[in-house]
Amino acid sequence: MEKEEKKENFFKKAFRDMKENAKAQHEVDKANFEAAKAESKANFEENRGKNSLKRAKENAKKSWDDAHMTPAERQAKVREQQAKQIEEANARKAAAEERIAKAERK
Repeated sequence: MEKEEKKENFFKKAFRDMKENAKAQHEVDKANFEAAKAESKANFEENRGKNSLKRAKENAKKSWDDAHMTPAERQAKVREQQAKQIEEANARKAAAEERIAKAERK
């Protein structure tokens, strides 16, 4: 009898915790969505009427060129972008390691 009550209490607590965590995560998701929505609107308002036709043409040409690449060209472009990202990450890592070394010397 006592064992069943402990199990029941365990499951009640577990489900209560899951419910609370789900509510909290929902609030976080809602806040993130609202922030992204506000940022998007701010970007739109900031750029309203500023070379939008020119930028649209550039983006259209870029997407047209991307769509008509051969698989080898597309793979080369992706590899180039990946190499650039790795280079940037290594630079950030080096800067962080420099800051760590500086902090350790103090």
